[in-house]
Amino acid sequence: MAKILFAEDSDTDYAYLSDILTTASHQFVGVRNGEEAEAHARREKFDLFILDVIMPGKNGFQVCRTLKRDPQTAGIPVILTTSKDADSDKFWGEKQGADVYITKPFSAAQLLAAIDKVFN
Repeated sequence: MAKILFAEDSDTDYAYLSDILTTASHQFVGVRNGEEAEAHARREKFDLFILDVIMPGKNGFQVCRTLKRDPQTAGIPVILTTSKDADSDKFWGEKQGADVYITKPFSAAQLLAAIDKVFN
């Protein structure tokens, strides 16, 4: 069981992520934007960050870059989730430090496989 911080501004996707993580018995904190994600990442210890790319304020690319440059959080894996499916978007996500880039819509199995991938 991992302690996961996820940032997702869509009510539907927020509920979907919560259901997946609850079913998989992960402990998690969900937030609605990048600024909240960064604040929680500084206050608590997490095993994984799952970040939506398109959010108000700081987007997932920006948050990922900030977390990967901070010595306190640099070693924590990041999964980016997004509807942005161009090769250039995936390249940019990886350039920011993302360990996995998943395009929406994704299945519970895809997300859980990505979580397993970053821990193995």
